[in-house]
Amino acid sequence: MKPLFLSLTAILLMFSCKQGPKTTETAQEPIAQITSTPEEGKKLLETKCYVCHNPSMGENQQRIAPPMVAVKAHYLDVYPSKEAFVNGIIDFVKSPSQDKSMMRGAVRRFGIMPTQQFPEDEVRKIAEYMYEFRIEEPEWFQDHWMDRRGDSLYNKGNKLEETPKNNGPKEMGMQFATETQKVLGKNLMGTIQREGVEEAVVFCNERAYPLTDSMATHFNAKIRRVSDKPRNPNNKANKVELAHIDSFKKDLLSGATIEPKWFEKNGKIQFYYPIVTNDMCLNCHGKPEENIVSNVLENIQRLYPTDQAIGYSTNEVRGIWSITFDVPNDSNQ
Repeated sequence: MKPLFLSLTAILLMFSCKQGPKTTETAQEPIAQITSTPEEGKKLLETKCYVCHNPSMGENQQRIAPPMVAVKAHYLDVYPSKEAFVNGIIDFVKSPSQDKSMMRGAVRRFGIMPTQQFPEDEVRKIAEYMYEFRIEEPEWFQDHWMDRRGDSLYNKGNKLEETPKNNGPKEMGMQFATETQKVLGKNLMGTIQREGVEEAVVFCNERAYPLTDSMATHFNAKIRRVSDKPRNPNNKANKVELAHIDSFKKDLLSGATIEPKWFEKNGKIQFYYPIVTNDMCLNCHGKPEENIVSNVLENIQRLYPTDQAIGYSTNEVRGIWSITFDVPNDSNQ
């Protein structure tokens, strides 16, 4: 079966470039003005898209999606104005389909992006940043594009100057959580793409813990994913973690901005950040028969006989990252 899954909690924009007539820009509503900074768009791009669209992978490495600069290049090739570029990306992400796709080769190689519920304002910020600024590209991509298209406008825009990074508890905790999520996500999506969702359950059973532990060793931290409804009993949240899960659920329901929480005690930082479901999660954590197909459910019940981690809908707190690390030098709390 040709898998059609390319994204996680994490992936927003995918390949979508039509090889049809160039610049058929239909009349579109003016794009809304969103108060945001380029840094915000850059951060969203890196945290939401690079799980699968990793720009650091070589051309012939085992990719699971094209680099985001390829998405930008094809959109600019068809939609040279900012308004059309941004609206084109938003339209595809809302309802991905082969008919809308503008990267036929990428679709043949990787499959089409599944429909997911992504906040439109985040998609817009990412698209605006992509249009206005140069984004990271693999070393091989310029030669690849020039050989095929022969123009140098594929990654136009100014390069955003890097701002000094704050190495406080919030920044470190978020780095540990997002980098670990990227590693898990990349390996999980590769499994889904090659072998299907049912094998993703086996992957989580056999590989999630070793990969998480390797990242914990890399960062010299204790990294756990815990839940009030665990699939693996080892991921059951303790009393303090349960309180934070409940707090994050209330924040999400109220529409409040979700911010990480951290506390210092005895020279250690304890950091918490929610894990929120999207459509992709529902393949293994949604409702049986409605979201979870029978063979996937059978694998879950076989590998996790005490499973509680089903019945979710999109945009719900499924658990949290619970991370412990040394108090950083020069931390500003």
